[in-house]
Amino acid sequence: MTHLDIFGQFRPLTIGFDRYFDELNRLSNHTTTNYPPYNIVKEDSENYCIELAIAGFGKKDIEITKERNVLTIEGKVDEDSKDFVHKGLASRAFKRTFTLADDVEVKGADMVDGILHVKLVRIIPEEDKPVSIKIK
Repeated sequence: MTHLDIFGQFRPLTIGFDRYFDELNRLSNHTTTNYPPYNIVKEDSENYCIELAIAGFGKKDIEITKERNVLTIEGKVDEDSKDFVHKGLASRAFKRTFTLADDVEVKGADMVDGILHVKLVRIIPEEDKPVSIKIK
């Protein structure tokens, strides 16, 4: 085991809860980074936008995937072919993950002026929407 398993001693008592303990372990062992900086913007009650500052990355350098309820945004720049006289701009690879609620879907993504915009929408099923009941 390469990381501390803080829930290992409780594993025999957690039948059916392994996924939750694995997620807690992943979060507890995750090294946090502030790169790239991001905003989460609430546009209205059902639409959100994740904005990432990724200046220097092109569309071909970014990969966005969603698996289950985890949105992953990865950036890799291939600069091996350039012959730098001086390199002062950092263009390091990054990986940002966001855990989405079950009722949130990704609508799309675009990039404007070095800011990646990932559009999210909260889909509320009809049976969960508020209903107005008229008094007779």
